Amino acid sequence: MSALTRRRSDNPHHVTWHVYYGDVRVGTIGERAGVPVDVDQWGWSCGFYPGLHPGQRRHGTAPTFDEARAGFEVDWRSIFPEIPDGAFEEYRCDREARAEIRAIRARGEKLPSEIPSSLMRCVCGVTFDSHTPAESYDHRGHIYAAHAEGRRW
Repeated sequence: MSALTRRRSDNPHHVTWHVYYGDVRVGTIGERAGVPVDVDQWGWSCGFYPGLHPGQRRHGTAPTFDEARAGFEVDWRSIFPEIPDGAFEEYRCDREARAEIRAIRARGEKLPSEIPSSLMRCVCGVTFDSHTPAESYDHRGHIYAAHAEGRRW
């Protein structure tokens, strides 16, 4: 098992550490915000999504950072054997997809799904441009016939 590493968060309001297993953020350890002074001031959360199911996450509280860190490590050792094959790769793919979306937005561009298209798929399986009369005419008969039979295309 690879070693866990911590990186300090840039949260200016309270101390938070992000915990990584390789390049995947698998949890946090940090000061709890908004809790009374007579309860545990530190908390941890162990797990990552996508990759793990919500019920697989572990979390807890502790009075000190060192105890919270120890609690995190105990939870990580118990959760690690339950991590399904491909969970880390699923997380990485999702992270890359979200980074690409942020990059597209930062450039002021639209996502491919936001760009209008006149392409249609005929019931015969051919994709054609509905704004090109010659192409649409060829498939109009197929679409009308499917509609008359009650089929959806």
